Amino acid sequence: MSGLAVRDGPAQADARDWPVTNCYIDAWLPLLRSWQLEPLAALGVTVALDYEGDQFTFFKFAHDDLERFYGIVAGELSIWRPLEEQLVVQMRLGRATLVEVDGFYLPDTRATSYRIQHMKTTIAVEAIDPRRMYLRYYHNDGRYELEGADYDGVFRHLPHQDSEDLLPPYVEFVKRCSAPLRGRARLDAAVESLRRRLGRRPEHNPIARYRRDFPDHMEWLTAHREKFHEYAFVIFRQLGPNFELLASHLDWLSAQGVSGLVDACESAARISATAKAMQFKVARIASRRRFDPCDAMFDQLQRDYAMVMELLARAVV
Repeated sequence: MSGLAVRDGPAQADARDWPVTNCYIDAWLPLLRSWQLEPLAALGVTVALDYEGDQFTFFKFAHDDLERFYGIVAGELSIWRPLEEQLVVQMRLGRATLVEVDGFYLPDTRATSYRIQHMKTTIAVEAIDPRRMYLRYYHNDGRYELEGADYDGVFRHLPHQDSEDLLPPYVEFVKRCSAPLRGRARLDAAVESLRRRLGRRPEHNPIARYRRDFPDHMEWLTAHREKFHEYAFVIFRQLGPNFELLASHLDWLSAQGVSGLVDACESAARISATAKAMQFKVARIASRRRFDPCDAMFDQLQRDYAMVMELLARAVV
C-alpha cells in the first residue's frame, strides 16, 4: 500500500473560493493551527501583492512575521547527507521541516498530480520513520500520511532517480524559539504589519498592468493549451487566493475590534470570486482558441483593487 488515509482534511474548504492556494502557504496554515497559533494574524503581507511582469507575486508568510507573531524561526537546511537522515535529526530536536518534493508521489494530490505528472511542491513534515518507510506531512491545508513506494519516490530511492546530477531539494527547518504574541499585543502587531505592507503596495494598479499583457498571454496560451494549469497557477491561483486570505485577515481584524474594514473585506472577497470565474473563462478561451478581452471582469477586478487600497489607507494609515 502506497498512500494512507487522510488524517485531517482542509479546514472549512467547502466555504472557500480557493481550498488550495500555493504550496508554501498551504503547508504553513495547518502547521500553525496544529500548534494552536492563529495564522490569520500574520497575513497582512497579502496586501502588497504585485504583478511581476509575467505572474502575480508568489505570496508567502514573511520570516520576520513568523518570528514576531509566533516566536518561530525558519532557516535553510543545507543537505549534505541523505535527506531522510537529516529530517530525523530535526524531528529529534522537536522541529518541523518544509521540504520541496515531487507531487507525483503525494497521495493527497489524486485529483491533480498523483501518479499523473511530476511537479514541485512544498510539504511540512511532521513525522518520519525510515524503517517503516512512513511519512506524515501537511500539504494543501490538510494532514496526510504516505508509505511504501510513495516514500521511495519522495526520497528519490527509485532506480530511475539514482543520479548524481539531481540537485538536493530546498529544505527549511522550523524551530519555536520564544512565546507567541497573544491578545492585544498580537492585534497591535497585526495592524502595524498591515500598515507597513500597505506602504509597500504597488504604485500602479497591478490588475491594470496584467490587463495590458493579457492579449499577448492569450495568444501564447491558445498555442500552448497544455500549459493552462501552469498559467492558471501563476496568475489566478496567486491573485484569487491572495485576496481571499486578505479578506479573511481583515475579517479577523474586524472581529478583534478594528473598525472601518468591512467594505475593504467585501471588495477583497469579490476579487477572489472574480479571479475564480475568470480562470474558468480563460480555460474556455484556450480550449476554443477564440480571444475574449474579459472586459467586464477586468473592470470589476480593477475597481475592487482600487477600493481595497483606498479603504485600507483610510482605516489603518
